[in-house]
Amino acid sequence: MSARLLDGRKAADTTVERVRQAVSERLDAGLSRPGLAVILVGDDAASRVYVRNKEKACQRAGIASFVETLDVSTTEQQLLERVQQLNADPRVHGILVQLPVPDHIDQSLVTNSIDPWKDVDGFHAENVGRLALRQLGLRPCTPMGIMTLLRQNGIEPKGMHAVVVGASNIVGRPMALELLLAGATVTVTHRFTRDLASHVRQAELLVVAVGKPNVVDGDWIRPGAVVVDVGIHRLEDGSLRGDLDFESAKKNAGWITPVPGGVGPMTVASLISNTLIACERFDGVD
Repeated sequence: MSARLLDGRKAADTTVERVRQAVSERLDAGLSRPGLAVILVGDDAASRVYVRNKEKACQRAGIASFVETLDVSTTEQQLLERVQQLNADPRVHGILVQLPVPDHIDQSLVTNSIDPWKDVDGFHAENVGRLALRQLGLRPCTPMGIMTLLRQNGIEPKGMHAVVVGASNIVGRPMALELLLAGATVTVTHRFTRDLASHVRQAELLVVAVGKPNVVDGDWIRPGAVVVDVGIHRLEDGSLRGDLDFESAKKNAGWITPVPGGVGPMTVASLISNTLIACERFDGVD
């Protein structure tokens, strides 16, 4: 068996094109252009790449992009004041503070200072709470993107046993909530889990989001399972890999995401989609 690829680039292109068409229709109807403000504090190289990718996606979708780079010495109070200004700016429908922020800034405080209906990352406590209560607001981008990727490939999690490896606030926890919402039976494993291999072997749908390579052995994967690898790591030779060993995992999996080209593009596409949703809500469009 050799797994079929869950092509995130193709699915992201489809999502961004759908947003582009909706934006074009808005403009033709005399409505406002969606606007996304991105704040980058400091000069982290990886963060610069992520912000550039988001700018490019905005351009493709016809969304106005406002990128601000603040000095690493920016105080927490200065950042909070800038967020409040953007909360009040009618040109800006989505606000994203690129993570990580410098150590002297409280990440949770900044995230929760964003208007929940401009929180296009979906990290605000209100938005995660809405997901838990099935009263959807703006959904966390990576889990949302994974669900879109699955469904665009005809994979419906309803009734499946899904195992999420990792319980972070950014991916693992909201991923479990998305899967529960979709009707899956969900197991969440974490650093205190005993016998990780036994849980992975039960997974019809496996999402690995730990941020460490080689956490899951490819031999543990149930034959025919759907495997989603959220991790991304740059090796000494410059190549990229995920939390899984792709070559061994694809021998058992029925479907698998590549790294790169799997989950990453879908996260950006979800950000673009959330910006449109936030703009439509601002205009009172359901």
